[in-house]
Amino acid sequence: MDNSEILKFTGAKYRFTKMEVKMEQYTVTGMSCAACSARVEKAVNKVPGVTGCSVSLLTNSMGVEGSAAAADIIKAVEDAGYGASLKGTKNGSAKENSHSEAAEMLKDKETPILKQRLVSSIGFLAVLMYVSMGHMMWAWPLPAFLAENHVAVGLLQLLLTVIIMVINQKFFISGFKSLLHGAPNMDTLVALGSAASFVYSTYALFAMTDAQMHGDMDKVMSFMHEFNFESSAMILTLITVGKMLEARSKGKTTDALKNLIKLSPKKATLLRGNEEMEVAIEQVKKGDIFVVRPGENIPVDGIVLEGSSAVNEAALTGESIPVDKAAGDNVSAATVNQSGFLKCEAVRVGEDTALAQIIQLVSDAAATKAPIAKVADKVSGVFVPTVITIALITIAVWLFAGESIGFALARGISVLVISCPCALGLATPVAIMVGNGMGAKNGIMFKTAVSLEEAGKTEIIALDKTGTITTGEPSVTDVLPAEGMTEENLLYFAASLEQKSEHPLSGAVLKYAKEKQQKLEDVTDFRAVAGNGLHGKLQGHEVWGGNASFISKYIEIPNKMQIQAEKLSEEGKTPLFFAKTGQFLGIIAVADVLKEESPQAIQEFKNMGIRVVMLTGDNERTAKAIGAKAGVDEVIAGVLPEGKESVIRKLKKQGKVAMVGDGINDAPALMRADIGIAIGAGTDIAIDAADVVLMKSKLSDVPAAIRLSRATLRNIHQNLFWAFIYNIIGIPLAAGVWIPLFGLQLNPMFGAAAMSLSSFCVVTNALRLNLLSIHDAGKDKKIKSKKKTEEKSMEKTMKIEGIMCGHCEARVKKALEAVEGVKEAVASHETGIAVVTLESDVADDVLKKAVEEQDYTVVSIE
Repeated sequence: MDNSEILKFTGAKYRFTKMEVKMEQYTVTGMSCAACSARVEKAVNKVPGVTGCSVSLLTNSMGVEGSAAAADIIKAVEDAGYGASLKGTKNGSAKENSHSEAAEMLKDKETPILKQRLVSSIGFLAVLMYVSMGHMMWAWPLPAFLAENHVAVGLLQLLLTVIIMVINQKFFISGFKSLLHGAPNMDTLVALGSAASFVYSTYALFAMTDAQMHGDMDKVMSFMHEFNFESSAMILTLITVGKMLEARSKGKTTDALKNLIKLSPKKATLLRGNEEMEVAIEQVKKGDIFVVRPGENIPVDGIVLEGSSAVNEAALTGESIPVDKAAGDNVSAATVNQSGFLKCEAVRVGEDTALAQIIQLVSDAAATKAPIAKVADKVSGVFVPTVITIALITIAVWLFAGESIGFALARGISVLVISCPCALGLATPVAIMVGNGMGAKNGIMFKTAVSLEEAGKTEIIALDKTGTITTGEPSVTDVLPAEGMTEENLLYFAASLEQKSEHPLSGAVLKYAKEKQQKLEDVTDFRAVAGNGLHGKLQGHEVWGGNASFISKYIEIPNKMQIQAEKLSEEGKTPLFFAKTGQFLGIIAVADVLKEESPQAIQEFKNMGIRVVMLTGDNERTAKAIGAKAGVDEVIAGVLPEGKESVIRKLKKQGKVAMVGDGINDAPALMRADIGIAIGAGTDIAIDAADVVLMKSKLSDVPAAIRLSRATLRNIHQNLFWAFIYNIIGIPLAAGVWIPLFGLQLNPMFGAAAMSLSSFCVVTNALRLNLLSIHDAGKDKKIKSKKKTEEKSMEKTMKIEGIMCGHCEARVKKALEAVEGVKEAVASHETGIAVVTLESDVADDVLKKAVEEQDYTVVSIE
């Protein structure tokens, strides 16, 4: 891949949607579950000037669109009971974002803290379990002063439980703080469950003490069995286990982003005068001259001034084969110089480098929210209050049924601790993060979570021919010397003549001659005849090159060669004819050839159940020839640059459309499509208008992107199913619904264990996406088509006199489209016909009047 493709990628500042919006990113603290993120989102959306807000529980970040001041947004978050700060600020003052700051932000700070809490909790819990379960249930030995004193045993359990509660005080602080703000979260459930168990056990301890003072040993033993100190402590410890496993797994989901940041070079060797000077990467400025030795990373994006080398660009493109670089070639930051010495000029530095743009793009995508996440968000917003209500109802029902307070409380606590809003909140963002990371590793950039979700739903894919299906550069495909002429002689005369021409087809002939190491000579009396051909003198002969009609003026073209030329034209190739004085030399065919991977990629689209449409400005015969070679389902020829957008609009009536393009004239079509995909060698405008950007110019990356999108969406569905079904099964079991029928009841400790595992399972399932081979087409399945019924429209053809030029066409078009009920009008001065597409019935007289008011005559309307 030519590095100019990578540099193209950095030219545009990426937007989060197809509309130009401003998005600021914030770091949010204090969130513990989906209910928290829903609360923050709701609070920020109420701030005047905010047009959109997306909170990521996974990265503890928030993206805010609109004109609201940062101070107002931060205040809204703080009023909701959480903390917030603008990303890229420190001690209240803004500073330049750096890779080191981003790395620090992604660093897993949570796992070490949770691990320390867990180790401490387990140490005290082991003693508590020995005393409460081992001694009381299985008569394990205790020191004599404890074994004979039930109150002392109870006090020891209370003391150990309090220690564990202090170690895990974060649950209580966060939980009750959220409850006071009217936004209970997962920590609230844990805190309520643990506190309820502790409070009731403390009551039982005091009641037992009173009974012992009165010598009522039956009551003493009865209250001892009501102790649930171990449940209170076990709930906190098991939830901490789950939180730690979840934190570790969440850390792995950002591995792709962390690895990209690690690639960022830290230093550069600048050339100042004749001296080399090693400086920090932040000190490199545009225009600085830097040198790179074999084995070193290229520090910033630049252009080679001197030297040649093979550069490994795998870090940015996923391509393992090194690319040769020489003077004039572009190089990118974080790529590795493998062999030679390079002297380069810095072109893009800091946040403008290709690597920095990729890091920003992956980070931005993580800050957006996929549409499918809205379902989980709505549920999460009411989940915790609903669970608390169910727990209270459960306690009340069991008490009404005549059960003891301890039994009823155990059922209510089980409901509180088994319910898990975290699994719901993590189901979508973890899969989106891993999917985006996988895309980044393979040179596929999804700008938003929406584009990652929607790409896999594509039903129709529209491919721009030039530069997407084909190479975009003419190449020699056939060399057909005339009878008695060798291929070498034909190439000698043709290339010698063409070397003074500036026509693109001449460049193809010269390139071919260079590859064949053909010796050339300068022609004299060179003349280019516009639109026809070339003339010159070589070795005393007059030499001509051009189309058939031009050559026919000077020499007769053999019938056999004319037939061959016709066949080449039918294949979409351009035959160039060459002759010299008294002799026809032969034909050299030139064409914009298919990219090597195009037919395979198009077949993969078909295997996925996607209809492939090729758009081109070529004539129909040429277009159909190329389309047949490529294997597309439909060819739409004669499409002018400005007409691509209207073609996409029509295709959208038949299904969800993805458009793949690379040029400025593709930008409107990319924006009109449901999903716009820009290839890496494309223009900045095309890249900026697209939803998905391919770093490489390989069409095979498009089915790979769709494959990745489908796998991510499938993973999200699995996660949501697990999260919902877990709660649907777990809550009734915890409430004791199955006790009367099957005798099934759940101890609060097992409920806490189940809650811990639910989030861990969701995150682990998302990590399976890392095992996906996105270029493996073996498991592709056709999607069920949800094609929209094509809107009924009527067409009328009007014969009009007086349309003489393009200006006339525009006047007629404008006049007709101003008529109510007219959807589109296309007029032609060459045929004198206007084709009018109607959305509703319009009388002929109305159409006629509209045209004749512009001083044209309507002859007929059909």
